[in-house]
Amino acid sequence: MGVMRRWVFPVLRIVVLAAIAVALVKLAFFPSGEATAADPAVPTGELSDPVTAVATGTIVNDVRVTGSIVADDAVPARATAAGTVNEVQTAVGTHVEAGDVLFDVKIETPRDPVVTTGPDGAETVTERKPLVTYSAVTAPIAGTVSQLPVLSGQAVAIGDTVGAVAPPTFSATASLPPEQQYRLVDRPDSASVSVKGGPAPFTCTALSITTPPATASEAPSGAAPGGGAASGASGSGSSSTTTVRCAVPGDVTVFAGLSADITISAGKAEGVLTVPTTAVKGSAEKGIVFVPDEKGGDPKEVPVTLGLTDGTSVQITGGLAEGDTVLEFVPGAPAPTGDGCVQGPGGGMICSGTAAS
Repeated sequence: MGVMRRWVFPVLRIVVLAAIAVALVKLAFFPSGEATAADPAVPTGELSDPVTAVATGTIVNDVRVTGSIVADDAVPARATAAGTVNEVQTAVGTHVEAGDVLFDVKIETPRDPVVTTGPDGAETVTERKPLVTYSAVTAPIAGTVSQLPVLSGQAVAIGDTVGAVAPPTFSATASLPPEQQYRLVDRPDSASVSVKGGPAPFTCTALSITTPPATASEAPSGAAPGGGAASGASGSGSSSTTTVRCAVPGDVTVFAGLSADITISAGKAEGVLTVPTTAVKGSAEKGIVFVPDEKGGDPKEVPVTLGLTDGTSVQITGGLAEGDTVLEFVPGAPAPTGDGCVQGPGGGMICSGTAAS
């Protein structure tokens, strides 16, 4: 027993302490491969650009804009003859039908004098009163008289605006971002309108998309007479706003000022080749996609022709085949922001199918 206490136990104690020390040294300075692989902070793969495949799908080209309900503009009533106002037969706020008389214009036309010869051969000149006729100024449309700035005895000339009649009709109108016009090359004649707090969505007709012509004030500030540029000036022109407008049906009750969402359906393509809009450089008619290099080199630019787009996907009408692989994002373009938006190649933000400036 004395030998055990004197030699065996101390030796065992030394062996155990040595084993612990060796284990600690190994863990501290020589970690195992499994531990390294399990560490999420250690990179284990290679970076690569995300790709997408050309697939068959459906493109619904619905352009949505937000605007408001407005009362249709009053139609002016114009004088059709020169003369004086004879009798005003209505007043502002009165309902009239198309063709109702607003007032009469008294027209005095001078007449040649009468010349008579007496028995003694002397001529007598007798002046005659002017010929008096009346010309009626009528309501151009049915509605409410909104302006009638004339008084009895007032002189008017041909073409003078002498009143206005406001129709009892409304329209839905909104501004259209310039880049959205590419999606409306084939313009429909109607749209769907949803009024906030109003009736169910309805179809409005007589759809028009207009851009007012540029005026002199919108010319570049650096432009000189004759088309030359002024020295040292670097002005830039401003573009006019494009407006969408359509007529609200007469049996739909709306009020001016209500918010309205206008949806313009400009086509639908089924069973066509599609890619994300983020994969194409360009958004209308022609574009460029980037095909990854199998050997890891720079991607190859491939020109394509484009069809309809819904803001998220775009139709490929030529240049690619189903199953072809392209980069999901144009090289150099920023990745999605995380809120469902991505900046397109043209600089605009594309959010959930709608382009925003």
